[in-house]
Amino acid sequence: MAEKLVIIGSGPASWTAAIYAARACLDPLVYEGGITEENRLRGTLPLGQLNLTTEIENFPGFPDGIQGPELMIRMREQAAKYGARIVTEDIVAADLSRRPFLLKDSAGETVETHSLIVATGASANYLGLESESRYKNYGVSACAVCDGALPRFRNQPLVVVGGGDSASEEGNYLTKYASNVYLVHRRDTMTRASPIMAKRLLENPKVKPVWDSTVEEVLGETISTPFGDNIPTMTGVRVKNLKTGETSTLHAAGMFVAIGHTPNTQFLKGQLETDSKGFIVLKDPFRTTTSVEGVFAAGDVADPIYKQAITAAGMGCKAALDAERWLAAQGTH
Repeated sequence: MAEKLVIIGSGPASWTAAIYAARACLDPLVYEGGITEENRLRGTLPLGQLNLTTEIENFPGFPDGIQGPELMIRMREQAAKYGARIVTEDIVAADLSRRPFLLKDSAGETVETHSLIVATGASANYLGLESESRYKNYGVSACAVCDGALPRFRNQPLVVVGGGDSASEEGNYLTKYASNVYLVHRRDTMTRASPIMAKRLLENPKVKPVWDSTVEEVLGETISTPFGDNIPTMTGVRVKNLKTGETSTLHAAGMFVAIGHTPNTQFLKGQLETDSKGFIVLKDPFRTTTSVEGVFAAGDVADPIYKQAITAAGMGCKAALDAERWLAAQGTH
């Protein structure tokens, strides 16, 4: 028998949708993703990107902050408490042309469902350096709003890599906390950024452009704690000037990579309408409906603008309510 609702994803949008759907007696089935090396490298392991984040200070209800993994575990436990069923596999293929929809998971199992919520998130694009991976979450980040205000970055020099609007936004935000911000870009102008965003960034006295350059290596050291832990800590980056070939070192406490995000929609194989960057297009900006009736989208996979935990959770709530009402209209609920 077909499921009423399947939710694909493992971040705030997914678990919020699961909580609301479970409390609405939809008996949702959640595919949280598989524990694989490929997912580790892409940052798509169960519990999502927040599971890779340390201190979260801007999620309402936690005035003293909360660790990313703890927040995600609590969300997952809450969804399970109300009856959400959880499968630790990826959905690798979907047929949205038939009713009920047909999904295939990474274990080779198939499931039919009357409705679907896609909350698979978007993976931040990184430079692909081995040293970058070593210091990820220990100085290297792809979200200034998430991590920029952490104590380790305050009044310290920071690096932003990129030359578009994302880099402009990240850089401007970081100037509130950093002693100065090095903008490393492979060109000598920010041609990919909107003029007003680029102007605002480059006119900030804290911003120091490093033109025609790329990051070759993230530098750091290992610090031993009184508890016997060895913590990697970023101390700077080595950059190469693409015109002269010369290398130099920028001493910095953090590097924020701002070269865009890739929505995790590969398994859909173009069956949902997306924008030019691959984000799922919502047919009504105030709803979570997609180009296929009965399929809803929530969180970063359909949000090219905000990409915050709280906005993802809000969209997850809306998606569950939209799915419930749609199922009721179909006589399925």
